Amino acid sequence: MTEVTRLSETLSSQWEKALVPESATLTDAIRCLNEAKTQIALVVAADRVLVGTVTDGDIRRGLLRGVSMESPAASVMQRSPLVVTQQVSREAVFQLMQANRIHQLPVVDAERRAVGLHLWHDLAATPKRDNQMVIMAGGKGTRLRPHTDNCPKPLLPVSGKPMLEHIIERAKSNGFHRFVFSVHYLGHMIEEYFGDGARWDVNIEYLYESEPLGTAGAIALLRDRPESAFLVSNGDVLTDINYGDLLDFHLRHGSTATMAARLYEWQHPFGVIQTKGVDIVGFEEKPVLRNHINAGIYVLEPQAIELLQAGVPCDMPTLFGRLQERGRRTIVYPMHEPWLDVGRTDDYLAIQSSVRKDQ
Repeated sequence: MTEVTRLSETLSSQWEKALVPESATLTDAIRCLNEAKTQIALVVAADRVLVGTVTDGDIRRGLLRGVSMESPAASVMQRSPLVVTQQVSREAVFQLMQANRIHQLPVVDAERRAVGLHLWHDLAATPKRDNQMVIMAGGKGTRLRPHTDNCPKPLLPVSGKPMLEHIIERAKSNGFHRFVFSVHYLGHMIEEYFGDGARWDVNIEYLYESEPLGTAGAIALLRDRPESAFLVSNGDVLTDINYGDLLDFHLRHGSTATMAARLYEWQHPFGVIQTKGVDIVGFEEKPVLRNHINAGIYVLEPQAIELLQAGVPCDMPTLFGRLQERGRRTIVYPMHEPWLDVGRTDDYLAIQSSVRKDQ
């Protein structure tokens, strides 16, 4: 087998799904990222000549700048991305990606036409991460009654398995294997189902809340303080986020606490009048309001635990506020991945209906 043949086997079989035209909007680019699962969109001219790339990070930075979802993808595009030809060896590709800390590397021909895409996870196994992941699974799920009368919310089934199992499997695919479940309401059912995690080839430990301690309070119950940054997630959040990318983002920015945030858009149902005193100075027809909302997924440094008191309730926004008061850096991780906080009956029924349609 030749070197070129061996190399071609590492090229993503999904790479053509990553192609988007120059006319693509940010929404089109995000749809491409979600469907291709490559975390990069290759922006090409009509003849497939590569004109730029759009990555996860480019989109997140654009969203923070206030770029609209209907803006051209070119407004956040990297116009001179690093590329290779098919003749570059596997070892050279691997070293190039490692040296430049990139996870995607487009392949072009002599005319700079896109002919392939190297992905880091195709060249190297997913790194095993020893960072802990704490999952808050103790809520009563009162807004989901009667579904939660005899079943804790994280065990409610979605597509044939509990929500919490979806979280575990996704995190495991991102390299995580050490989990801590904070349980309270019907916690014995969660422990009976998951046990020590051996069935999933992960390790699961438990924290027992004698009373609800909020989305951060249970962290103070950890028997052994983590030695490195750790993730925290609500147990009812379903998302396609890459937990490893979130952790890497946190570490790159030297943050004490990072909060994943989802862009939420809401269109006003009426035309809005702009006034100055009693004078009309303008009109805006059904404006779209954009905000970043808390996605219920976080990364914390061990020193954040110092601001919590065992047995005393505390929510994450309060903890972030305490850190800010002490001059610690807290940042946001803007996410565009599919996300759903299954907190209400309508949310749960909607996702069940969506699953049935996809089957």
